Amino acid sequence: MKQDLLHLKAPGNWMNDPNGFIFYHGEYHLFYQYFPYGLHWGTMHWGHATSPDMVHWTHHKIALFPSKGYDRNGCFSGTALEVQGKLVLFYTAVRYEVFNEENVHVIVNDQFESSQALILSEDGYTFDNLASKKQIIPPISDVALGDRTHTRDPKVWKFRDQYYLVMGTKTADKQGKLLFYTSNDLINWSIVNSYTKPGLGYMWECPDIFSLPDRISGEQRNVLLMSPEGIQPGLLYHSHAMCSLVSFQEESCDIVIPDQLHMVDYGQDLYAPQTNLDEAGRRVMVAWMRMPEPVEKPGKESWIGMMALPRVIEVEQEHIYFRVHPEVQQYFQSNISLEQLDYAQPFQLQTTLHEHHVLDIGGYRIWLEDGRLRTDRSDVFRGLEQYNLHFQTPEWHGEWQLDIFVDPNLIEIFVNQGQYVLSNVVYDLKAYVRYEGELECKIGEA
Repeated sequence: MKQDLLHLKAPGNWMNDPNGFIFYHGEYHLFYQYFPYGLHWGTMHWGHATSPDMVHWTHHKIALFPSKGYDRNGCFSGTALEVQGKLVLFYTAVRYEVFNEENVHVIVNDQFESSQALILSEDGYTFDNLASKKQIIPPISDVALGDRTHTRDPKVWKFRDQYYLVMGTKTADKQGKLLFYTSNDLINWSIVNSYTKPGLGYMWECPDIFSLPDRISGEQRNVLLMSPEGIQPGLLYHSHAMCSLVSFQEESCDIVIPDQLHMVDYGQDLYAPQTNLDEAGRRVMVAWMRMPEPVEKPGKESWIGMMALPRVIEVEQEHIYFRVHPEVQQYFQSNISLEQLDYAQPFQLQTTLHEHHVLDIGGYRIWLEDGRLRTDRSDVFRGLEQYNLHFQTPEWHGEWQLDIFVDPNLIEIFVNQGQYVLSNVVYDLKAYVRYEGELECKIGEA
């Protein structure tokens, strides 16, 4: 079976959103949106990988594929829940109303309907796509409630003796909206609440709500992650992964979202994050890194799409931190000189960055200017100038301790143990690191 180190990558062809992320029966399961027939988005399946530590990943055969009338054109994103020892996957089922006669894998003028479905597995590896699926929420017919086409990405959890589900939709006047449902048996669901707020995009994808204690005060805080479409118009990517502290009453699903959301990752490539609890009970996030072009190497299958490193989410004094997962830090234990580096393998760089110092990693430049960390990927993104090439964090007048994780196609910069994160997809990194300051380099244990 194909294996990946640190970053789960498409095992050939196309990958996007993470799905069904869960620690189940002693190992991590991560499913993902997958088109097995080409290097582009198409009829969605669920790929499947497992890991003992979120560092070493093993791919398995496709878990979900279209097999019912209601999901015949795609098994879109969703989440996982363990129920009485069984693994239940919740997903958005898609049925096209009109077909492109020359290519049945593409959507024609947004003419499709979405419903919500589940599939049950006894062991997390065996998925009977014919006998074990069930449609649980039909397409929305009331335009006052939501959109029949763009309602998707169910997140399911248990609170006390009930199950809860939140998913994203949009209003008739194109505002993002959340829908909340409850159920006693996972099959029969009732709408319990909804929420919308103007000015935060026209469709809210991949909503995720959870509670965390503030590391300083101990007070429980509610965190919302979601990926609004149309939140920040710019060069091609107009949809971004955002986060915020929110007011949320779990039983009634009353929620209040503030006027301003914050970027989950200031590199703007990260999208559709999903969280769950790890083996130690930490809230961990995984997310898709959007790639505009496939990676093609002679003698190897081309692929496009990969996952970011797993990140522990913590709240400290009103700020949401995204920290490198301890398993990743544990992997990078061997100190090495730059002269000894194998640039085809992942490595970690650590430094305290100062003004006027530029860190150049194979053509990818990092520096401080006006109290902001800035990056430039122009030299490792040639031919892709229609995408953003320059990035920056919010302003911060303090120390800039950097943990930088370098993969041949991805650089992730963690500032001050996750105060800010800036991650960029890259292509054609050169085999050098240039820097005037002190720099510590680590590689993984063999």
